[in-house]
Amino acid sequence: MKKLAFLLILAAQPALAASGPFFSLGNTNFIVLLGFLLFIGVLVYFKVPTMLGGLLDKRAAGIKSDLEEARSLREEAQSILATYERKSREVQAQADDIVANAKRDAELAAEQAKADLQASIARRLQAAQDQIESAEAGAVKAVRDRAITVAVSAAAEVLRNQMSDADKSSRIDASITEVEQLLH
Repeated sequence: MKKLAFLLILAAQPALAASGPFFSLGNTNFIVLLGFLLFIGVLVYFKVPTMLGGLLDKRAAGIKSDLEEARSLREEAQSILATYERKSREVQAQADDIVANAKRDAELAAEQAKADLQASIARRLQAAQDQIESAEAGAVKAVRDRAITVAVSAAAEVLRNQMSDADKSSRIDASITEVEQLLH
């Protein structure tokens, strides 16, 4: 407790030092006031407030120029963004057009392929019919040829059995004469 009282007495000493009239050199409050006014005078003499004002103005101008630069950068970024958004819309429109054209081309190609397939089927059916008709004609000709051969063989057999040698000879001569007339 004694230490605390001693500290309080030491702390109170400067306040107790202000004794006597205020405007005397023995009064510490007056001395402090004179020192403070002298300090302020030195600051004014060396134009410290003007320098501080200038520094603050310079800092404010720097901040203002930074703000202007940031504003211009923001505007530039917004214009670039608008340009990219417009380009993006244009590219999207082009992509949509390409997809629509591709769908249309695919539909046309499918229709063309369908038409080509129908034409091919029609050609194949016609070719098959032509082959069937040709086979029928060939079969009819083969049957006719066979019938003619059988008929000629049968007639030759009948003629051989019914004709005499003299009739055969006269017939051969008549056939030769007929062939000569037809050839000349």
